[in-house]
Formats: sequence, structure tokens, C-alpha cells
Amino acid sequence: MVEAAVWGVGTSDFGVFSDQRVETLGWQAVSEAIRDAGITPDEIDAIVVGSVFGPPGVATRIQRGLGIGGVPMWTIENACASGTSAFHEAVNAVVQERYRCVLVIGVDQMSTLFTGAIVPEATDPEGAAGLPLPGLYALTAARYMDVHGLTLEQLAAVAVKNKTNGVDNPRAHLRREPPTIEQVLRSRPIADPLTMLQCCPTTDGAGAMVIGTGRRTARDVLVESSAMVSGKPWDQRNDDVWGFRCVQRAGQQALADAGRLIGEIDLFEVHDAFTIGEITTLEALGVADEGKGGDLAVSGHTARSGAQPVNPSGGLLSRGHPLGATGTAQLAEVVWQLRGEAGPRQVARHNVGMVETMGGGAAGMDGNACVVTVLSADAER
Repeated sequence: MVEAAVWGVGTSDFGVFSDQRVETLGWQAVSEAIRDAGITPDEIDAIVVGSVFGPPGVATRIQRGLGIGGVPMWTIENACASGTSAFHEAVNAVVQERYRCVLVIGVDQMSTLFTGAIVPEATDPEGAAGLPLPGLYALTAARYMDVHGLTLEQLAAVAVKNKTNGVDNPRAHLRREPPTIEQVLRSRPIADPLTMLQCCPTTDGAGAMVIGTGRRTARDVLVESSAMVSGKPWDQRNDDVWGFRCVQRAGQQALADAGRLIGEIDLFEVHDAFTIGEITTLEALGVADEGKGGDLAVSGHTARSGAQPVNPSGGLLSRGHPLGATGTAQLAEVVWQLRGEAGPRQVARHNVGMVETMGGGAAGMDGNACVVTVLSADAER
């Protein structure tokens, strides 16, 4: 069976770059990924782009600037999971021997479109009620506090951990002095119980990856599995919080396809757009039992020096959340970690990593889509 491997990765810086063209961000990421892979542009057989709010033709605009013409190219929109959905398609294209080398690009420029929370779709009940995603996640947090006894301090501990990690990420949007639990809780209220420091910033950026057939060098990272699931109906008859089962289905499939147990995963990059999101995601993936995820950051289990570090990059809470680029940025971080190239962010055990990105927003569904992938530095797998 043909194996897919990550040959190269690259990202732009992440921040507010409203004075730049969106394709400029893409060029920065792709140029680094191509150099990192040690290939020339004419070796690329196809291009897959993940973007949510990119202008029409954003993929072609990036392609034009790179001078890569005439190859198949398509754009995927899967909400926050757009970048990892593009990666998933590229991996399958390589495994199925449709192409030998595929370039993945994730890009979005949020600062020119939004000054606060993303405006919900007006045709959905949530949009009609004016309930953006911070409100939806806040309802999840309130539910967990009521049912499972989750505390405000446990929520805030996730922000402290990820913002501490982000200080060592030179590409992160937010690199400020790490806050204390008290400072997180005293920051400006956004949607009770979530405060400003528990929400990701509005960010611009891009990430890119070169996916190829098998490993050529010791730096290439094996794709052990990539699982993508779509949402299922979710309404008042469902006892699960929004997104939980969607993440769980993708996680279980990814582990089964890789032949791994969750305890074998050395590090994670997960979708922490809001602090409660990291907690519920790690429960859905099986890192903690349901209702026990609040203990992970407090105990140090998910710290950079812990048993299973989560978001050593600083996560979305520090790096930011340029929707289409988020998944590719998460994947790039895990590749750097598995190679031992993460600098001051480097975790001790770095043989197997997992990336989870959940995109959502359509009313009545437990998510638009979720992608979970397992990557490995183990040359014998």
C-alpha cells in the first residue's frame, strides 16, 4: 500500500495584516513549505486549498504568484476544518496514487471582514437570534459547570497554559506576558462564563504543506491516518453538547486506522477557539473521561512538560484562528515537534502526534465536519 508523508511545511506569521493581499500570506507559507520539502515547483502535481472567507479565485491568485500553472487545483470550504479537510483530500489523492506530490494551502484574512465575533448565518435560528459561536461555546461551558462541576478556575487554566506556550512561538498573534488565573477571570466578559482571554483573536495567516508518496528522508513525517467525518443531526433531544460526538467519531476512526490507542499519542494540537473547546475535545478524543477534562490543565497532564502536551504552539488562543489556515498551522506545529525542530516549544516525547480540527456552524448539526489525523516520526511504521 502506498504511504503518504509530509515532505515539507511552512506558515506565514499570524496577526492582523489588513494592509496585505490575502495571496501574499499564501505565498509566504508555500515558499517555506517548498523549500522545506527540498523540491522545485514543477514537481507539484496538484494543489488543494482550504479557505472559508477567501475571495473568489483565491487559489488561482496564489497559484499565479507561485508560477505553478496547468496542474489540477481545487478549493475546499469546511468551516474551521477547511485546512485539514484540504490536507485529508491531498493525503487520499497520494495514497490512491492519483498524484505523487500535492501542495496543500490553508489561508484566510479575517481582519478585513470582521471586527469581532464572526457573524452567524442569518438563515439559521442561531443567526436569527444573534447567537454567534462565543455564545454557543459559552452555553457548553455553562452546561459543563452545571452537570459536571467544572469550575471557572479550570476553564481559566486552559488559557494560562496555552498563552504561556504561545510566548515561545515567534509566529503567534499573541505573545504577551502569560496571564494568571485571576487575570483571565477578570478580563472583559464576552459570553458568560467566557472572558476575553478565553477566546481566540481575529487573525490573518496561511499555512502550507507538501504531501508526497512515502518517505525520502528522515525528516519526512508519516501520515498514519487521516479521518474526516461530517456532522449528524443535533437538537434538544440530544444530551451531548454541540460538537462532542462529531469529534469523537473522527477521533475513533483516526485511532483505529492508525492502529493506535489514545495513550500512545505523545502530543496534540486541538481546536481551542475557546477554553471549553479544548476540554470537551480532549474528552471526546478519550484523553479524559467525560466530565473530567477540566482536570487536565490544572494537573499539568497537558502542559508542555506533561505526560501528553496539548497545544504546545499556544493553540488558537495564542496563534489565532484564521479559519482556513488553522488546520495547516496545527499540522505544521506537529511536524516541527516530531522532527525535534520546535525550539523552546519542543516537547520531550515526540514520536506520535495528533491534530484535531472541528468546523461547525450549521444549525441542527453537531458540526459541519471534523478532521483528526495521526502523524508519526517512527520510520518503522
